[in-house]
Amino acid sequence: MELEIVFGRLGSWDIVILDYGSEILRLRSYSLSKSEKIKKINKKIKMKEKILQIIEYGKRMSASGLTAGTGGNISVFDNAQGLMAITPSGIAYPEIRPDQIILVDVDDGKIVSGKAKVSSEVELHRIFYKYRTDLKALVHTHSAYATAYSCLNKTLPPVHYLLAVAGVDVPCATYATYGTVELAQNVFAAMADRKACLMANHGLLAGGEDLAEAYNIAETIEFCCAVYCRATAMGEPRILSLEEMEKVVELFKGYGQ
Repeated sequence: MELEIVFGRLGSWDIVILDYGSEILRLRSYSLSKSEKIKKINKKIKMKEKILQIIEYGKRMSASGLTAGTGGNISVFDNAQGLMAITPSGIAYPEIRPDQIILVDVDDGKIVSGKAKVSSEVELHRIFYKYRTDLKALVHTHSAYATAYSCLNKTLPPVHYLLAVAGVDVPCATYATYGTVELAQNVFAAMADRKACLMANHGLLAGGEDLAEAYNIAETIEFCCAVYCRATAMGEPRILSLEEMEKVVELFKGYGQ
Protein backbone atom coordinates (compact mmCIF):
# COMPACT_ATOMS: atom_id res chain seq x y z
CA MET A 1 0.00 0.00 0.00
CA GLU A 2 1.56 3.32 -1.04
CA LEU A 3 1.60 6.27 1.29
CA GLU A 4 1.97 9.76 -0.10
CA ILE A 5 2.67 12.63 2.29
CA VAL A 6 2.13 16.16 1.03
CA PHE A 7 3.13 19.18 3.10
CA GLY A 8 1.45 22.46 2.30
CA ARG A 9 0.40 25.74 3.85
CA LEU A 10 -2.91 27.58 4.12
CA GLY A 11 -2.62 30.91 5.88
CA SER A 12 -1.01 30.29 9.30
CA TRP A 13 -1.90 26.56 9.25
CA ASP A 14 0.33 23.76 8.09
CA ILE A 15 -1.62 21.16 6.13
CA VAL A 16 -0.49 17.54 5.85
CA ILE A 17 -2.40 15.27 3.48
CA LEU A 18 -1.88 11.51 3.61
CA ASP A 19 -2.97 9.42 0.66
CA TYR A 20 -3.41 6.07 2.44
CA GLY A 21 -4.72 3.62 -0.10
CA SER A 22 -8.30 4.51 -0.95
CA GLU A 23 -8.67 6.95 1.93
CA ILE A 24 -7.37 10.43 2.53
CA LEU A 25 -6.31 11.33 6.05
CA ARG A 26 -5.80 15.01 6.81
CA LEU A 27 -3.80 16.37 9.71
CA ARG A 28 -3.72 20.06 10.54
CA SER A 29 -1.10 21.40 12.94
CA TYR A 30 -0.06 24.85 14.05
CA SER A 31 3.64 25.73 14.16
CA LEU A 32 4.89 22.15 14.50
CA SER A 33 8.23 20.94 13.23
CA LYS A 34 8.24 18.48 10.35
CA SER A 35 9.42 15.69 12.71
CA GLU A 36 6.48 16.36 15.03
CA LYS A 37 4.13 16.21 12.08
CA ILE A 38 5.61 12.88 11.04
CA LYS A 39 5.04 11.50 14.56
CA LYS A 40 1.39 12.51 14.43
CA ILE A 41 1.07 11.04 10.96
CA ASN A 42 2.53 7.72 12.13
CA LYS A 43 0.07 7.56 15.03
CA LYS A 44 -2.83 8.09 12.66
CA ILE A 45 -1.53 5.42 10.29
CA LYS A 46 -1.07 2.87 13.10
CA MET A 47 -4.58 3.44 14.42
CA LYS A 48 -6.03 3.20 10.90
CA GLU A 49 -4.27 -0.15 10.47
CA LYS A 50 -5.71 -1.42 13.78
CA ILE A 51 -9.21 -0.36 12.75
CA LEU A 52 -8.92 -2.18 9.43
CA GLN A 53 -7.68 -5.29 11.26
CA ILE A 54 -10.71 -5.23 13.55
CA ILE A 55 -13.04 -5.08 10.56
CA GLU A 56 -11.19 -7.95 8.84
CA TYR A 57 -11.31 -10.21 11.90
CA GLY A 58 -14.92 -9.28 12.61
CA LYS A 59 -15.91 -10.56 9.18
CA ARG A 60 -13.83 -13.68 9.73
CA MET A 61 -15.41 -14.30 13.14
CA SER A 62 -18.90 -13.98 11.70
CA ALA A 63 -18.19 -16.21 8.68
CA SER A 64 -16.54 -18.94 10.80
CA GLY A 65 -19.45 -19.18 13.23
CA LEU A 66 -17.46 -18.03 16.26
CA THR A 67 -20.37 -15.72 16.93
CA ALA A 68 -23.93 -15.23 15.70
CA GLY A 69 -25.59 -12.02 14.55
CA THR A 70 -24.08 -8.99 16.25
CA GLY A 71 -22.95 -10.92 19.34
CA GLY A 72 -19.42 -10.68 20.70
CA ASN A 73 -16.89 -7.90 20.22
CA ILE A 74 -13.28 -7.25 19.17
CA SER A 75 -10.80 -4.66 20.36
CA VAL A 76 -7.16 -3.63 19.90
CA PHE A 77 -5.07 -1.44 22.22
CA ASP A 78 -2.52 1.19 21.21
CA ASN A 79 -0.53 1.68 24.41
CA ALA A 80 1.52 4.55 22.93
CA GLN A 81 -1.66 6.62 22.60
CA GLY A 82 -3.55 5.05 25.50
CA LEU A 83 -6.46 4.33 23.17
CA MET A 84 -8.38 1.18 22.40
CA ALA A 85 -10.38 0.62 19.21
CA ILE A 86 -13.50 -1.52 19.68
CA THR A 87 -16.38 -2.74 17.56
CA PRO A 88 -19.71 -0.89 17.79
CA SER A 89 -22.93 -2.22 19.30
CA GLY A 90 -25.72 -3.73 17.21
CA ILE A 91 -24.10 -3.68 13.77
CA ALA A 92 -23.48 -6.91 11.84
CA TYR A 93 -19.74 -7.47 11.36
CA PRO A 94 -19.79 -7.52 7.53
CA GLU A 95 -21.49 -4.10 7.59
CA ILE A 96 -19.16 -2.24 9.97
CA ARG A 97 -17.43 0.79 8.43
CA PRO A 98 -14.07 2.17 9.64
CA ASP A 99 -15.71 5.32 11.01
CA GLN A 100 -18.02 3.15 13.15
CA ILE A 101 -15.13 1.63 15.11
CA ILE A 102 -15.07 3.41 18.47
CA LEU A 103 -11.88 4.85 19.97
CA VAL A 104 -11.90 4.93 23.78
CA ASP A 105 -9.43 6.45 26.22
CA VAL A 106 -8.43 3.48 28.37
CA ASP A 107 -7.49 5.63 31.36
CA ASP A 108 -10.81 7.44 31.87
CA GLY A 109 -13.20 5.53 29.58
CA LYS A 110 -14.15 8.57 27.51
CA ILE A 111 -15.11 8.06 23.88
CA VAL A 112 -12.67 9.85 21.58
CA SER A 113 -14.29 9.14 18.21
CA GLY A 114 -16.63 6.85 16.31
CA LYS A 115 -19.95 7.29 14.53
CA ALA A 116 -21.83 4.50 16.29
CA LYS A 117 -22.85 3.29 19.73
CA VAL A 118 -19.97 1.75 21.62
CA SER A 119 -20.02 -1.98 22.43
CA SER A 120 -21.91 -2.90 25.60
CA GLU A 121 -18.77 -4.74 26.80
CA VAL A 122 -16.49 -1.71 26.64
CA GLU A 123 -15.62 -2.06 30.34
CA LEU A 124 -14.72 -5.73 29.87
CA HIS A 125 -12.08 -4.74 27.35
CA ARG A 126 -10.90 -1.59 29.11
CA ILE A 127 -10.08 -3.30 32.42
CA PHE A 128 -7.60 -5.65 30.71
CA TYR A 129 -5.78 -2.89 28.84
CA LYS A 130 -5.62 -0.76 31.95
CA TYR A 131 -4.21 -3.40 34.28
CA ARG A 132 -2.47 -6.02 32.10
CA THR A 133 0.54 -5.18 29.99
CA ASP A 134 0.76 -8.49 28.09
CA LEU A 135 -2.50 -8.17 26.16
CA LYS A 136 -2.93 -5.80 23.22
CA ALA A 137 -6.00 -7.39 21.60
CA LEU A 138 -9.17 -9.11 22.82
CA VAL A 139 -11.75 -11.27 21.07
CA HIS A 140 -15.07 -12.01 22.80
CA THR A 141 -17.18 -14.72 21.16
CA HIS A 142 -20.48 -16.51 21.65
CA SER A 143 -19.22 -19.63 19.88
CA ALA A 144 -21.46 -22.68 20.28
CA TYR A 145 -19.32 -25.14 22.23
CA ALA A 146 -17.55 -22.58 24.43
CA THR A 147 -20.90 -21.02 25.30
CA ALA A 148 -22.46 -24.43 25.98
CA TYR A 149 -19.59 -25.41 28.23
CA SER A 150 -19.74 -22.05 30.04
CA CYS A 151 -23.26 -22.96 31.16
CA LEU A 152 -21.72 -25.68 33.33
CA ASN A 153 -19.89 -22.94 35.27
CA LYS A 154 -16.74 -25.10 35.39
CA THR A 155 -13.10 -24.72 34.43
CA LEU A 156 -12.31 -26.33 31.08
CA PRO A 157 -9.67 -29.00 31.82
CA PRO A 158 -6.78 -29.80 29.44
CA VAL A 159 -8.51 -32.43 27.33
CA HIS A 160 -6.18 -31.56 24.43
CA TYR A 161 -2.64 -30.18 24.45
CA LEU A 162 -3.62 -27.27 22.15
CA LEU A 163 -5.42 -25.71 25.11
CA ALA A 164 -1.92 -24.61 26.21
CA VAL A 165 -2.20 -21.56 23.92
CA ALA A 166 -4.23 -20.05 26.77
CA GLY A 167 -2.53 -21.66 29.78
CA VAL A 168 -2.76 -24.94 31.69
CA ASP A 169 -6.57 -24.74 31.75
CA VAL A 170 -9.36 -22.26 31.00
CA PRO A 171 -11.20 -20.91 34.08
CA CYS A 172 -14.85 -19.90 34.09
CA ALA A 173 -15.73 -16.47 35.47
CA THR A 174 -18.72 -16.10 37.79
CA TYR A 175 -21.88 -14.93 36.03
CA ALA A 176 -22.89 -11.27 36.02
CA THR A 177 -25.22 -9.27 33.76
CA TYR A 178 -23.67 -8.43 30.40
CA GLY A 179 -22.17 -4.98 29.99
CA THR A 180 -21.65 -4.42 33.72
CA VAL A 181 -18.51 -3.47 35.62
CA GLU A 182 -19.18 -6.50 37.81
CA LEU A 183 -18.84 -8.80 34.79
CA ALA A 184 -15.62 -7.07 33.76
CA GLN A 185 -14.17 -7.54 37.25
CA ASN A 186 -15.25 -11.18 37.43
CA VAL A 187 -13.63 -12.04 34.09
CA PHE A 188 -10.47 -10.08 34.86
CA ALA A 189 -10.02 -11.95 38.16
CA ALA A 190 -10.72 -15.38 36.63
CA MET A 191 -8.36 -14.83 33.69
CA ALA A 192 -5.28 -14.06 35.82
CA ASP A 193 -2.20 -15.79 34.34
CA ARG A 194 -4.27 -17.02 31.39
CA LYS A 195 -5.01 -15.78 27.88
CA ALA A 196 -8.59 -17.05 27.77
CA CYS A 197 -11.54 -17.31 30.09
CA LEU A 198 -15.03 -18.74 29.86
CA MET A 199 -17.82 -16.40 30.94
CA ALA A 200 -20.54 -18.31 32.80
CA ASN A 201 -23.75 -18.66 30.76
CA HIS A 202 -22.36 -16.18 28.26
CA GLY A 203 -19.34 -17.07 26.10
CA LEU A 204 -15.57 -16.77 25.84
CA LEU A 205 -12.92 -14.06 26.05
CA ALA A 206 -9.47 -14.53 24.50
CA GLY A 207 -6.52 -12.15 24.48
CA GLY A 208 -3.10 -11.89 22.88
CA GLU A 209 -0.17 -9.67 21.99
CA ASP A 210 -1.96 -8.90 18.74
CA LEU A 211 -5.27 -9.63 17.08
CA ALA A 212 -3.95 -12.66 15.20
CA GLU A 213 -2.97 -14.36 18.47
CA ALA A 214 -6.20 -13.43 20.26
CA TYR A 215 -8.30 -14.77 17.39
CA ASN A 216 -6.25 -17.98 17.17
CA ILE A 217 -6.76 -18.59 20.90
CA ALA A 218 -10.52 -18.03 20.57
CA GLU A 219 -10.66 -20.57 17.72
CA THR A 220 -8.49 -23.07 19.59
CA ILE A 221 -10.47 -22.93 22.83
CA GLU A 222 -13.70 -23.38 20.86
CA PHE A 223 -12.10 -26.49 19.33
CA CYS A 224 -11.10 -27.79 22.79
CA CYS A 225 -14.62 -27.20 24.12
CA ALA A 226 -16.02 -29.15 21.16
CA VAL A 227 -13.58 -32.01 21.78
CA TYR A 228 -14.51 -32.17 25.46
CA CYS A 229 -18.27 -32.08 24.82
CA ARG A 230 -18.04 -34.81 22.16
CA ALA A 231 -15.67 -36.96 24.21
CA THR A 232 -17.94 -36.91 27.27
CA ALA A 233 -20.82 -38.09 25.08
CA MET A 234 -18.83 -41.29 24.50
CA GLY A 235 -17.32 -41.74 27.94
CA GLU A 236 -14.98 -40.08 30.43
CA PRO A 237 -12.08 -38.31 28.65
CA ARG A 238 -8.55 -38.64 29.99
CA ILE A 239 -7.28 -35.26 31.14
CA LEU A 240 -3.64 -34.26 30.61
CA SER A 241 -1.56 -33.70 33.74
CA LEU A 242 -0.49 -30.31 35.04
CA GLU A 243 3.13 -31.32 34.47
CA GLU A 244 2.43 -32.12 30.82
CA MET A 245 0.53 -28.88 30.26
CA GLU A 246 3.29 -26.78 31.84
CA LYS A 247 5.74 -28.49 29.47
CA VAL A 248 3.55 -27.70 26.43
CA VAL A 249 3.05 -24.08 27.55
CA GLU A 250 6.84 -23.68 27.51
CA LEU A 251 7.14 -25.40 24.12
CA PHE A 252 4.51 -23.07 22.65
CA LYS A 253 6.56 -20.01 23.62
CA GLY A 254 8.97 -20.87 20.82
CA TYR A 255 6.41 -22.32 18.41
CA GLY A 256 6.65 -20.85 14.92
CA GLN A 257 9.61 -18.64 15.82
